[in-house]
Amino acid sequence: MGGIADKFDKAYEEKPISELAGAPVEALQGVSPGDAQHLKDAFNIKTVRDLGTNKYFLWAQAVAKLAD
Repeated sequence: MGGIADKFDKAYEEKPISELAGAPVEALQGVSPGDAQHLKDAFNIKTVRDLGTNKYFLWAQAVAKLAD
């Protein structure tokens, strides 16, 4: 999976990509349950897919890439 699996907690490393997209954001290494709650409260982000498709994060990513 091109190094994607190692970005997740151990329990998720063997899951197919379709399951990783639906995994809770705290499945990502370094995202605590408290962080996940803040994302949910602020942006209604509950899953990795939600995080990766959030318009504000996509806009910020585009600005950062253009700035480089």
